[in-house]
Amino acid sequence: MEAATEGIAKLQLDPETGEMVSKNELKKRLQKRAKKAAKAADTTPKPPKPAATTGQAQPAPAADVDAMFKRGFLADVYNERPSTTVRTRFPPEPNGFLHLGHAKAICVNFGFARFRNGECILRFDDTNPDAEEAVYFQAIEDMVAWLGFKPVQVTYSSDNFQKLYDLAEDLIRRGRAYVCHCTDVDIKKQRGGENGELPRYSCSHADQDAETNMSKFHDMRDGKYEPGAAVLRMKQDILGSGNPQMWDLAAYRIPKNRTPHFRTLDKWTIYPTYDFAHCLCDSIEGVTHSLCTTEFVTARESYDWLTKILEVYEPMQREYGRLNVEGTIMSKRALRKLVESGIVRGWDDPRLYTLIAIRRRGIPPGAILSFINELGVTTALTRIQITRFEQSVRRYLETTVPRLFLVLEPVRVVIQDLDELEGQELEMPLSKDPAMGSYKVKMTKTVYIDASDFRKEAHKDFFRLAPDTSVGLLQVPHPIKAVSFKEDETTGRVTEITATLDKSGQKPKAYIHWVPEGSRSVTARVYRPLFKSLDPSAVEGGFLADVNPDSETVYSDALINSGFDEIRKTAPWPKRKEEESLPAGPEDVRFQATRVSYFVSYCRYPCHT
Repeated sequence: MEAATEGIAKLQLDPETGEMVSKNELKKRLQKRAKKAAKAADTTPKPPKPAATTGQAQPAPAADVDAMFKRGFLADVYNERPSTTVRTRFPPEPNGFLHLGHAKAICVNFGFARFRNGECILRFDDTNPDAEEAVYFQAIEDMVAWLGFKPVQVTYSSDNFQKLYDLAEDLIRRGRAYVCHCTDVDIKKQRGGENGELPRYSCSHADQDAETNMSKFHDMRDGKYEPGAAVLRMKQDILGSGNPQMWDLAAYRIPKNRTPHFRTLDKWTIYPTYDFAHCLCDSIEGVTHSLCTTEFVTARESYDWLTKILEVYEPMQREYGRLNVEGTIMSKRALRKLVESGIVRGWDDPRLYTLIAIRRRGIPPGAILSFINELGVTTALTRIQITRFEQSVRRYLETTVPRLFLVLEPVRVVIQDLDELEGQELEMPLSKDPAMGSYKVKMTKTVYIDASDFRKEAHKDFFRLAPDTSVGLLQVPHPIKAVSFKEDETTGRVTEITATLDKSGQKPKAYIHWVPEGSRSVTARVYRPLFKSLDPSAVEGGFLADVNPDSETVYSDALINSGFDEIRKTAPWPKRKEEESLPAGPEDVRFQATRVSYFVSYCRYPCHT
């Protein structure tokens, strides 16, 4: 038995067939496929690549989590303004759930401060009560904590509403702001029209004196104007500047729906815009490095203009390339349509790329941090396909979570001559790394294999179980040979296989996973991409026409072996330093189902990751 199990430990996974085969067998297959592919392409064959792994896989060297701060763009940002008291901020709008792109912003801002022995603020940009809901505030805090970051303090733009209002009055007194009554159409014309086809011109209200503007601004504050009837605009350089962010941007407006503010309720009837509040909140809170994505490059000029005009402390804004993911959608409006139409079951549906969905799918925060560090930070837009993200996650999980046997579509196999093996406890390693431990499984006369591992007729290219052919069962000392099978007369589906032990001593060409009788019954969900194309929004008919009808497969009669109970007791998995301080949740019971995929136990069922 020991010799047999030692040989099994050295098996390699055939990525094309899903079979566990010997190293030499895998090498032969790879060479054969390479020759066939070369012939089909009519090109000169290249020398075959060596086998991907030899013996036990070794964990990849730990990535330098500080690499993106030590060199490159973020190092240059710091060197441009060195500081012994670095302070950054992550300023989300509480009007939706964070997605994968936000994870990069969180890592950049919190990581930059940590690396420079500084501090980072979590500031809610709560300046638009019409769009904000209480659920988003808590969800955002939860996701920041889940990623392993702790802000030095949680603040709100609304904390500064009185200071911002006072600064708006100061801007009016300086003759650099005016109350405008133009319609949106008129303002667009002043700025050159839809495509810049018209000459720009100043608003007629820009020449009002400071006293008139102050009086009108007070009327805005006191609720004497209807939404859209008046807006406070900054008097910038609409004629001389080529930057649209200097074309007399709005500073204060009256919200359309006049929804009471989540925190200040009905105290205010006017609210500052992002362009007015953002830089001033940075200034008020002592932010040294205001790090944002490159769509705000043009906003830097107005950011600096406003702090200079008001003669307040001037933070430094710098911009890095945002993270875009192909093959999915992340806009709040589109996600809402998916949820409300019932295509997905909620904002945390594992097929989405909101952070709450990624967490539910079982992807650990350490894998996200590793992926972002792998991408690095530059000023270029980072556009990646979902498959690249998922490959990075699998590499992370490969050496950090245990392995179990999960059979998605079980078929009963009765082994007629199990004899002395029946009732024996077989040692099942949780990983190639002995330090992760093992568990025991009792061998039974009846076992279950996956339906895909049996064919009714043998074929020279099929190395798993078929009549009169043998296959190895992982961690079992002898292969089994199928001698007969039963099938459903209506569907033709195989319902039972009769087998015997193959004690010929001949090594099987492949090994398959299995579970013994009495294994736990579970419902397993396997997920594939929600959309069929790389750019769902560009598809004719819109993204709803691109939905993949086979994005979720439910296996309601799956079986999992007893190792599942062991890993639930010892969760969380992975056990990585960056996660040790986090409380374990149901999504922390992660494992690799051998020859299938990665799964997480959540809401009483394993979800494919």
